[in-house]
Amino acid sequence: MALARERFFVDKRIAKRHKRQVERAKKNVKTSEPDLRTPEQIRADREASGGVSARGGLGGSDAKPSTHSKVGPAIVSTPKAP
Repeated sequence: MALARERFFVDKRIAKRHKRQVERAKKNVKTSEPDLRTPEQIRADREASGGVSARGGLGGSDAKPSTHSKVGPAIVSTPKAP
């Protein structure tokens, strides 16, 4: 019986701690402000930005080509003399 009582106490303590953490987290939530632009303004801004989409699209004119494949080995090793 004592074991069950101790376990309930631990669960109750953890539950109270969680409840306090949730309350603190709710206070720190930042709500986003609504976009007050008209649909025409949004379309004009998208066209002016030059990008197709924000997620993996073609990007704007400032998109840089990948240089990863052009990079050679970092260390050039020389063959050891026999």
